[in-house]
Amino acid sequence: MGKFYTELHAHTAETSRCAKDKAETLVRNYKKAGYSTLVITDHLSPSTFEAYKANSLSWDEKIDIFLRGYHAAVLAAGTDLNILLGMELRFAHKGNINDYLVYGVTEGFLRNNGDLLQMRLSSFSKLAHKNGLMVFQAHPFRNGMKIVNPEHLDGIEVYNACIRHNSRNGIAEKWARLHCLRGTSGSDYHQTEDTARGGIVTQSEICSNDELLRVLREENYTLVRK
Repeated sequence: MGKFYTELHAHTAETSRCAKDKAETLVRNYKKAGYSTLVITDHLSPSTFEAYKANSLSWDEKIDIFLRGYHAAVLAAGTDLNILLGMELRFAHKGNINDYLVYGVTEGFLRNNGDLLQMRLSSFSKLAHKNGLMVFQAHPFRNGMKIVNPEHLDGIEVYNACIRHNSRNGIAEKWARLHCLRGTSGSDYHQTEDTARGGIVTQSEICSNDELLRVLREENYTLVRK
C-alpha cells in the first residue's frame, strides 16, 4: 500500500474556453507531479458552446465538443496516467453562475438524458443519483456563488487551489462540517502554474469511475492543500 494522488478538478483548452493549456500539457504536468489519476472536469455550460453558434448545434454535437478535452487527455496519457471523465456543470437558467463538479460521468449518461443545461439542480441531482453519480458544489463561497439546499449535494469543494480567485476555503470547510457534507480538494487547473495544488490522496490507486465513487462515498481519502 502506498500513496496515490488524484486530481479532481482540471480543465483543458480543447473544451473549456477559460483554460490555457491543452490536454497534452496538462497530462505531462501531472505525470511529472507524480499523480496517478486525473479527472477531466471541463465546463459543461452555455459559454462552452458560444463560439460554435450554439443555437444551431444539436445536443449530441455539443457533447462531441465537450468530450474533445477528455479524449485528447486519454490519448496523451496512454497507460501512464488514469484519465476519468467528470464535468463542471453550470445550468442555463437566468442568473445562475453556480458550478457543480459531477463524478462518475459516462458518455452514455451525457448523450441519453437530454439537454442537461436546461435542468435545475434539484432535478439534476435526482437524475445523477439515479445513475449512480455524485454531485459536489464547486468553490461555493467564491464571489457570486449562492448556497444551495445541501440535500441536493453529496458534498462541496472545501479546498479550491486556484490562486486567481478567493474561494474562501475556510468558510467552505466549516459549511461542510455544519451540514455533514463530504469535502473535496481540487487544483482547478487552467494553466501550468495550477499543477498539483489540490486533489486527494488514497492508499489504493483509483483506476475507474467505480473506484473513485467508492472512495468519495466512503470518504476514504485525505485532501491535498498547497
